[in-house]
Amino acid sequence: MTAPEAVGRRRFGKVPVYVIVWLVGIVMVTPLLYALISGFKSTDQLSSNPFGLPSPWVTSNYTDILASSSFWRMLGSSTLVAIGTTLLTVGAAALAAFSLARFAYRGRELLFTLFTVGLMFPFAVAILPLFILLRTFGLLDNPWGVILPQAAFGLPITIVILRGFFRAIPGELEEAATLDGCSPFGFFWRILLPMARPALGTVSVLAVVSSWNNFLLPLLVFTQETWWTIPVGVQQFQGQYAADIARVFAYLVLAMVPALAFYAVAERQLIGGITMGATKG
Repeated sequence: MTAPEAVGRRRFGKVPVYVIVWLVGIVMVTPLLYALISGFKSTDQLSSNPFGLPSPWVTSNYTDILASSSFWRMLGSSTLVAIGTTLLTVGAAALAAFSLARFAYRGRELLFTLFTVGLMFPFAVAILPLFILLRTFGLLDNPWGVILPQAAFGLPITIVILRGFFRAIPGELEEAATLDGCSPFGFFWRILLPMARPALGTVSVLAVVSSWNNFLLPLLVFTQETWWTIPVGVQQFQGQYAADIARVFAYLVLAMVPALAFYAVAERQLIGGITMGATKG
C-alpha cells in the first residue's frame, strides 16, 4: 500500500460513524420529502417551481384521495391480504421449523435443503403455471389466490430463520418439560413459541412488508376493482391521472404512510430479533 492510500484510509477512519449515518439518512429521506411537498402543489407549480415550496398550498390533492372510497377499499384489501399471508406463513413455518429443529429423522437435512433451495427460486418464473393453477381451482378474483402463493413463497426464509432460533433452545429444557408430562406439541405451544417471540416478530414483520409491497401477484389475480391492493391502485391511479403529476405524488405518499407507520412501530422488534439471531448463531 502506498503512502497516499494509507493516509486516505486513516482520514476515512476518523470520520465519525454518525456523520455517515446522517448522510445516508438524508439521501433516503430527501425523495420522500420531495414527494410529500410536491403533493401540495398543482401541476403548474411543479412545472414552474419544482424544488420550491408550494404557493399556494393545494391540500385538495390529499383530501380528495382520503375522501375516496376506492382508496380505503384498497387499503382494507391490502390489510386483509397481509394479515392472512402473515398468519398462514408464520403458522406453517413455525410447525415445520419445529420439526426440522427438534426431531431427528432420516431425510431431515435433505428436506431442509429443499426449503433453502426455495430461496433461489424467483417468483416471476412461476407466474404462468401459477396463473393456470389458480384458474383451475377458481381462485382468481379471490383473496386466497394471493394469500396462498405469497405464503408458499414466504415459507423458505421464515423456516430458515425460525429453525435457527428453535435449535438454540437448550435440550435440557425440553427434557424437563417431557418429565413434567408435557407433550411435544405442548412444549412447542407453551414453551418454545413464547421463548421465540423475537424471532416470530421478525418473520411477521418481513411477511407483512413483503405482502404489502407485492404488485405482480395481485395484478395477476385481481381483475376486478373490488379486491385491488394498494400497489395495484397506485399503478391504476397513475394511469388515470397521468397529466396531474401533483395528484399522483399525493397518492404515492398516502400509499406509503401505512407501510412506514407499521415499520416505525415494528422496527424495534425487527432489529431485536435479527440481533438476537445473530448472537445465537
